[in-house]
Amino acid sequence: MAKKQFKAESKKLLDLMINSIYTNKEIFLRELISNASDAIDKLYFRSLTDSSVTTSKEDYRILLSVDREARTLMISDNGIGMTKEELESNLGTIAKSGSLDFKKENTNENIDIIGQFGVGFYSAFMVASRVTVISRAFGSEEAWKWESSGADGYTLTPTEKETPGTDILLVLKENTDTENYDQFCQEYSIVDIVKKYSDYVRYPIQMYREKTRALPRPEDAGEDYQTEYETYTELETLNSMVPLWKRSKDEVTEEEYNQFYQKQFMDYQNPLRVITSRTEGTATYNALLFVPAHTPYDFYTKEYEKGLALYASGVLIMEKCADLLPDYFSFMKGVVDSQDLSLNISREMLQQDHQLKLIRNSLEKKIKNELNAMKNNDREKYETFWKAFGRQLKFGAYSDYGMHKDLLQDLLLFYSAKEQKLVTLAEYLEKMPEDQKYIYFAAGDSTERLAKLPTAQLVLDKGYDLLLCNEDVDEFCLQILRNYGEKDKAKEFKNINSGDLGLETEEEKKAAEQASQDNKELFDALKEALKGKVKEVKVSTRLKEHPVCLSSEGPLSIEMEKVLKSMPGAENQAVESDKVLELNPNHPVFQVMKDTQAAGDTQKLADYADLLYNQARLIEGLPIEDPVAYTLAVCKLMK
Repeated sequence: MAKKQFKAESKKLLDLMINSIYTNKEIFLRELISNASDAIDKLYFRSLTDSSVTTSKEDYRILLSVDREARTLMISDNGIGMTKEELESNLGTIAKSGSLDFKKENTNENIDIIGQFGVGFYSAFMVASRVTVISRAFGSEEAWKWESSGADGYTLTPTEKETPGTDILLVLKENTDTENYDQFCQEYSIVDIVKKYSDYVRYPIQMYREKTRALPRPEDAGEDYQTEYETYTELETLNSMVPLWKRSKDEVTEEEYNQFYQKQFMDYQNPLRVITSRTEGTATYNALLFVPAHTPYDFYTKEYEKGLALYASGVLIMEKCADLLPDYFSFMKGVVDSQDLSLNISREMLQQDHQLKLIRNSLEKKIKNELNAMKNNDREKYETFWKAFGRQLKFGAYSDYGMHKDLLQDLLLFYSAKEQKLVTLAEYLEKMPEDQKYIYFAAGDSTERLAKLPTAQLVLDKGYDLLLCNEDVDEFCLQILRNYGEKDKAKEFKNINSGDLGLETEEEKKAAEQASQDNKELFDALKEALKGKVKEVKVSTRLKEHPVCLSSEGPLSIEMEKVLKSMPGAENQAVESDKVLELNPNHPVFQVMKDTQAAGDTQKLADYADLLYNQARLIEGLPIEDPVAYTLAVCKLMK
């Protein structure tokens, strides 16, 4: 029979599909198995209304056969099969989909067809030099053979086939320097691909596998007898068929969830929490999610890939679909299985469609609620989670200009100086005295050092609590939150080393202003001696026992300056906070400064200014600009 040309497609189009649409050649087996599953689905659906279909559901199967010597792979099903017209229509026109037509004609919710587009079949040409399809439609005595070596066309001839169904025989391409096609006729490779992509196809995927077993020991065998083995073949089902996430939660044990998690996501620890979600309606999907117990080694690197495994009706579409998770929940592991996602022509790349966004939004709310429940009902586990991933939640609250802060703020924990433990913002607010104006916090690199800051002691002595923030993102997070609490009772966050802390009485403020006026000449001299290192020198209302401290004015705090300067590429950038040197007028050192000025010793006054400024930097955890000069100045005073 003369070779027929593909109806509406050219060699260029077929080459495009084979070489560009699919990025991974092993995808072809997933596509052909999915098509076989669809064919069985169609026959099963027909059996619901047609008594002539006597095949029971237990008899359906997909059979894989490999021949290493002939370098062939066959995929066989006992589904509905195809007539001559259907072969020509479905396989003679690229992108023609019998499954898609079937879905449009049958809306029964009890039947679910995987396939949506006809190009899946043509992925076979990525690995095969020749493809032969032998099919016999159910209810027909005729069988037909469709055969093609690619875009040059195909032949369609009558043939023999004992039972309804379809056989697809692939003759594999010859190996090249860059491609090993032999792997697709090796048992272990086929098993791996089925497990990876088609493990949850609802029908058994079977293959005769070569195995060995020990022969019985002969009764007359002597002491030097060595066990002999024989090789045999056995039909083995390669897929598990029923996904764990489609089983009811009360039917699955905790151990089964833990084993699935450890195997699927290669973790040595059990998850902290298992989250199941099943929804129908605008976003129909099953999800099985896990909260890990520890941070992956590469979590805060560019190499880390977030995402959930995405399935369409039990067939793996993407191992890590990043679009299903926002960045602040990127630590989550799990799978999502949906029946009605819109897919593009290869089933490999998702369109950014409305359905996917609905699933993402639904998962986001579910994860937030589950984390909140863990925080409220199992605080020990939540704190374990927080130590691993709390930083990510704080980044999430800060990123995108605080767009997600309302979603995340109730999940945040900070260390309480008063309680000596991690607390939520709600817990801090609940224990605030009525006269407290702000939520106070101190930011630095160590909770121990922060608790000893002069201003920290002032806040604590007032009976107020103080949040000790020792991560670089903390202050940025609190600044973007701005305040916390119900609208009419919301309290502003206040860094204890910047601005007015609201701790002074009006009388104390007036006294400080008067002292600054009385000592204006001294402060001007100190500011001049520091040569632009500080914006202002003034009397402090926040010091009790210490002689000096540094505070800041404006939006950039001292801690923010440290964080920004530590970032890569910031070496040559002018990142400076507006620093204020505050002096304690009740400390003996202050009187020494006044006496030195009165004596007219400008050099000694300048030495004192440098000494106090560097002491203030040390208290704030800032580096001294010239450690050698500072050491010499201290030694000079000791003479």
